Amino acid sequence: MRKVIIAGNWKMYKTRADALDMLQNFLNHLEPIPEDREIVICAPFTALETLSSALHGTRVRLGAQNIHWEAEGAYTGEISGPMLVDLGVRYVIVGHSERRQYFGETDATVNLRLRAAQRFGLTPILCVGESKQQRDAGETEDLICGQLKEDLQEVDQTNLVIAYEPIWAIGTGETCEAVEANRIIKLIRSQLTNPDVSILYGGSVKPNNIDEIIAQPEIDGALVGGASLAPGDFLRLVDFQS
Repeated sequence: MRKVIIAGNWKMYKTRADALDMLQNFLNHLEPIPEDREIVICAPFTALETLSSALHGTRVRLGAQNIHWEAEGAYTGEISGPMLVDLGVRYVIVGHSERRQYFGETDATVNLRLRAAQRFGLTPILCVGESKQQRDAGETEDLICGQLKEDLQEVDQTNLVIAYEPIWAIGTGETCEAVEANRIIKLIRSQLTNPDVSILYGGSVKPNNIDEIIAQPEIDGALVGGASLAPGDFLRLVDFQS
């Protein structure tokens, strides 16, 4: 059965004190939110321990923003699965477009990271999506199908979340039309062996468009950037009406 997930990606924002302040304000108003939706906060590595303690006993799950494919080693600047598990992390974002665009992430390394996450009991959130140039050139479908083919080799689709994030809509204020996002997510689902994989939409998701996005039949939730940083906005997102 497909799970409804609203995941906040805090990217490179919030000190430990900022993270704790935001979380406390958020949790204080969470009780009326329906229990049928999974809430995840993917925080910077520096805030994970602080948030793990604060989230103990709550319904909010902790996520990280990256994972290395080895359990340990001489990989300066990376973080391993056992380190994340030790901090109480449950989810991890893999292959975000910013990692691909700025830090040399490839489909080959995405695949290694996905398999590592599963090997250590974490649920990866795989990000796929096209640039504006690729969309304008009519390459969207071929690109996404190609990403999935390479990224998902030897990956267990019973422990997987996918996020469709059109690069041209991330942080730009330009949101992919809900119907179009639904079409692409239906395409993604057609490429999977497990139809029950939760597939999220990400890309300028805000309080004023979350209801329309979630109302689409193929969309199982959202991976949210900027709107997850303020407690009021994030509360509105997890309290979507569909």
